[in-house]
Amino acid sequence: MITFIGLGAGSIETLSRGAECALRDASQQSLERKGFLLLRTAIHPSVAALVDWNLKYETCDSFYQNGTDFASLYAHIADHVLELAQRVGPDGSPLSVWFAVPGHPLFAEESVRQIRERAVALGIETRIIASGSFVEAALSAVGVSLGDGCDIRDALALSPVDRIDAQGFPVAARIDTGRGLLLYQVFDTAAASQTKLALMRDYPDDWEVAAIHAAGVPDQESVRWLPLFRLDREPVDHLTSVFVPPLPPTLRRSGFTELTGLMARLRAPDGCPWDREQTHATLRKYFIEETYEVLEAIDADDSELLCEELGDALLQVVFHAQLASEEGVFTIDDVCAGIVEKLVRRHPHVFGTVDVADSAEVLRNWEQIKRAEKTENEAGWRPSLLDGIPKGLPALMAAMEVSKRVVKVGFEWEQFADVLAKLDEETAELKAELAATEPDKTKIASELGDLLFTIVQVARWQKVDPEDALRGMLRRFGDRFRFIERRAAEQQRALTELSLPEMDALWEEAKKAR
Repeated sequence: MITFIGLGAGSIETLSRGAECALRDASQQSLERKGFLLLRTAIHPSVAALVDWNLKYETCDSFYQNGTDFASLYAHIADHVLELAQRVGPDGSPLSVWFAVPGHPLFAEESVRQIRERAVALGIETRIIASGSFVEAALSAVGVSLGDGCDIRDALALSPVDRIDAQGFPVAARIDTGRGLLLYQVFDTAAASQTKLALMRDYPDDWEVAAIHAAGVPDQESVRWLPLFRLDREPVDHLTSVFVPPLPPTLRRSGFTELTGLMARLRAPDGCPWDREQTHATLRKYFIEETYEVLEAIDADDSELLCEELGDALLQVVFHAQLASEEGVFTIDDVCAGIVEKLVRRHPHVFGTVDVADSAEVLRNWEQIKRAEKTENEAGWRPSLLDGIPKGLPALMAAMEVSKRVVKVGFEWEQFADVLAKLDEETAELKAELAATEPDKTKIASELGDLLFTIVQVARWQKVDPEDALRGMLRRFGDRFRFIERRAAEQQRALTELSLPEMDALWEEAKKAR
């Protein structure tokens, strides 16, 4: 049997009568060598009462001195408690263990959580004897009712960026700024700094927060209200917790939840007439337009514009998901869950035990995993290597994708010189057709297509994206032609008034200017 005893928030008044009786009984059994009374730490105000009562106990403070991080610390404490619980006395009967922790055993006690989980596998019975926790004391100190709604979080679990752990699970969910937030583990300046940075993601820098010290301890309890940006400039210790009041609606930063809610509102019976008329088919062209506007922002290297255009593209995803939700087909949560599961599954080198040498091996593994996800009886898998290339893909991008797929099965030139020879061959065939007495437009189009596809092969061999290459050329052409327009305007002449040699001269000038 392992008995977990809560020592209360700090004041002896918060120690329950049941906990006091259990502590005295545990001490007596410890003296009689029938069990162990173990404290996670003696550095807690309630422990002073145990000294006054002359109780016999041991502590785990030595683990703190030797521990390198909290994860290993709590694991070592759990090992120690479970090892004691498996010992037997001189008469062969099992010894009992009482493990006393600050506050309530089930509030912010990682060591208790680990011990309870592992005790089940070992067949060790556990029980809880509760006392008041730091939560009630801290909220009382700032005059907040638990009924108002309050999140209670480990400050060390907060992060200034969204993260996924090694198993593919989120490290910490985003904060609901519409509720109060009580944070523990703000025990030193580094923890306070990390907490501040994480909170600044969702709260104004000058939002007033409360640093609560020694909540529930008479003559020691204090509350300091300060702007968030000063949180790591104030003294904190192991008895410090932080309360963050909820933000009013006008200050809350909109996020994904607000976007999906807004979309549902626009589609409601009393929503926007235009939005209510849309279907997957009518939205198709907007999805394409928004995608190209994102590419344009990337090409322009304009971060502010990219942020805006990504929002427009995201709206298209949410719009389609809302339509599907109304039809009872799927929801935006299904969309997110599906891609998260797929990414975790297809990255075993990150979330599993697979080792990869480089990005090329990552891509090979990706393709193998995709095949393993399907069976021959499923319509979702491709009967042809060329199946699955989107029909609406720009021709240049589609050509590159076709090329990449066929070379995987060995349909490839042996050397780059052969590619260049093919380029010469296709160029000659196009020239021959153009030089014909009566050129055939169909044949010209065919030969031009062959030449363009061969140029794509040249790009692939040189590891150049042909789409990017062409876009780059169009940017350069646009810049140079606009240079000619500006020069003509400076001369107060229309472009049609410039001769071709004059335009060529300005074109060369534009090339030198860049």
